[in-house]
Amino acid sequence: MNKRKYIITGSASGIGAATAKRLSAPGNSLTLHTRSNKAGLTTVADSCRKSGAEVSECLGDLSEPEEAGRLVRHAETTFGDIDGLVNAAGFADVTSARDLDAGTLMESYAAIDQSFALLVQLALPALTRSTRGRIVAVSSFVAHSFQLDGKHLPASAMAKAGLEALVKSFAVELAADGINVNCVVPGYIDKDKGAERAIDESGFKRAIARIPKNRLGLPDDVAAAIEFLLSENADYITGQCLHVDGGLTL
Repeated sequence: MNKRKYIITGSASGIGAATAKRLSAPGNSLTLHTRSNKAGLTTVADSCRKSGAEVSECLGDLSEPEEAGRLVRHAETTFGDIDGLVNAAGFADVTSARDLDAGTLMESYAAIDQSFALLVQLALPALTRSTRGRIVAVSSFVAHSFQLDGKHLPASAMAKAGLEALVKSFAVELAADGINVNCVVPGYIDKDKGAERAIDESGFKRAIARIPKNRLGLPDDVAAAIEFLLSENADYITGQCLHVDGGLTL
């Protein structure tokens, strides 16, 4: 089995952490990034090391344009070339559409769209040198469903829809370089204990009633799809948005 080198953003908790644990095979090298959750990142990193992976930790705010370059340089300096980029960083903004202002919109754009575009551009030389360049972004069902019996997160929906458009654009442009670009689209995901939630427990109960699979998703459900899209078995898949939502958006 070829050993791979990955950057994973948003890896201190949730989907990013579950992905890091799935990719922590002996010989694999992981650059794990989070904005500020150092304790969570350290816990995930220690777990990955116990599974045999080499791990480097990096903290910083990806909504700041210079952070993408710092992260890519850190990964290349520590482990050399990059085989895969998993962009799981992001946050949910619950501001209603009628209350949105320029600052709120730009905050979601910078954290989700701008950061992804810059990361891809800066990692591109290393990914091109890889024998199997892979990019996977984490979108959200909120870009597809708006009647959610409560908050529908318009700023996040805007940013995630833009993220999916960027995925398709990069997929077209990078195919000739042998790089596949895809995204996963999670539904309602059961958060880590103590994590901030955009909806309360009663909201989750109402959500489950709308999901054909009759349960919330787990971070590892999404991580399994990411692992597949990073694998050689997904060689002929690019520009796709894979919904991992238990049938929510049917």
